[in-house]
Order: sequence, then C-alpha cells, then structure tokens
Amino acid sequence: MPALALYTKGTRVWIPDPEEVWIPAKLSQDFKDGDNSLLLQLGSGMELHYSIGNGLPPLRNPDILEGENDLTALSYLHEPAVLHNLHIRFLESNSIYTYCGIVLVAINPYESLPIYGEEVIDAYSGQNVADMDPHIFSVAEEAYRQMTREQQNQSIIVSGESGAGKTVTAKFAMRYFATVGGTAQESSVEDRVLATCPIMEAIGNAKTTRNDNSSRFGKYIEIDFGPRGDIVGASMRTYLLEKSRVIFQVPE
Repeated sequence: MPALALYTKGTRVWIPDPEEVWIPAKLSQDFKDGDNSLLLQLGSGMELHYSIGNGLPPLRNPDILEGENDLTALSYLHEPAVLHNLHIRFLESNSIYTYCGIVLVAINPYESLPIYGEEVIDAYSGQNVADMDPHIFSVAEEAYRQMTREQQNQSIIVSGESGAGKTVTAKFAMRYFATVGGTAQESSVEDRVLATCPIMEAIGNAKTTRNDNSSRFGKYIEIDFGPRGDIVGASMRTYLLEKSRVIFQVPE
C-alpha cells in the first residue's frame, strides 16, 4: 500500500514537540496528493495545520502493540515509537528491560530493584531467551548456552552514554556467570574481579553532570571457563583512559 494511502481521516500520527519531544495527534481529514499540510487534532482537541515540508509525520502503532517486550514486533519502528514503547514499559509495567531483536535495551532506574537475586538467576538458568522476559540474565544465559553447546567464544558488549548503567550491568552479568557456572577455586572469580573495582574507580572514575561515579575508561573483562562449564579464571584489560581527569578536576 502506498504511504499516502495510509494518511486518511482518523489515522494516528506522531508530531515533534519542543517540550514533550513527540506528541500524539490524528488526522481530521484525508490527505490528498498535492497537499502541503495536514489538518491534525491534538489530544487536547485543538486542531492545527501541520506542514509536511520535511515529510509526513510518523505513524502510531495500534494500541494492542503498546508495551511490547520486543521492539521489532512493532508495526512501525521509528524514534517516537521506540521512545513511547520504552516509556510505557518503564512507567506502567515497571520494566527497565526491552528487547530489540538480539539487542537488550536497558533504562537506568537510578534505584535498586529486587530483580537480581539468586531466585531470579535460577528462573533464567537453562531457559530459552524467547520464553523469558527481557533481562540481562537472559542475555548472559544465551551467551553461556551458546558457549557450552557450540564450544565457541562469546562476547557481550555493554554500551551507552555516561550514567546509563554499563558498569552495574556488567557486574550483574558476571554475577550470573559466577552462579550458573560455579568456580573451580575457593574464592569466586566474580568476587575477585569486583574487588578490583574500587582501585580502578579511584584512578579512572570522575564526577560528571549525569553520574557522580562515572567510568572514564573502557574495560575488557575476559572470563575463562573449563570443559564442564565452570569458571576457572578471569582477566581484565583497560583502555581509553581519559587522562586529563587524573591530573585536573573540572570546577563545579
């Protein structure tokens, strides 16, 4: 179906807003080829003419798809659809995790949540990712299963802006591996790796406008597993240290 045919009276769209970023609206009349604007009705009931000089506004997804746990299941996947779905899941379902295919999207709640205990680890251990709610443990479980089944090295890349929760997410992934994989040594490998954090953070972390304890360097953590899937060792490499933070402190 041509895109123009979708813009009929009653069609729901998103339009940019300086305060809310995106706000919902619906067409008050059919859009015809040659029109240079749309007549839209906002949620408040007010009508406005929306110029389409920069293109037609993004279409809204059906209500039945609101709160989907996988963004790829949405009929329309664009910026307002992603932001709205994450908004619904976070505020209405208290869900900080959402899949986007094989990618896990996480929202930092800036508070401790009771979703990382051993009972939660047990619930995800040995399960198929598709059968479980989005969680960092599901990503860790998939990597662990692929490693033990296919006998191939696996990588989990944790990326995001400052304050997104990358360091904490990596710690939860290591906790999962330490629990399901066990360890062949008296002291948990997770404990040993985490014990280095205060030292590394003392040198490589700094206060920013978004994070009071922001990592200003990259970390590559390698966890070694034995033939039985148990943890036998680990190593850590650091890189991209923001050296100016070591000798200079930005005034507040």
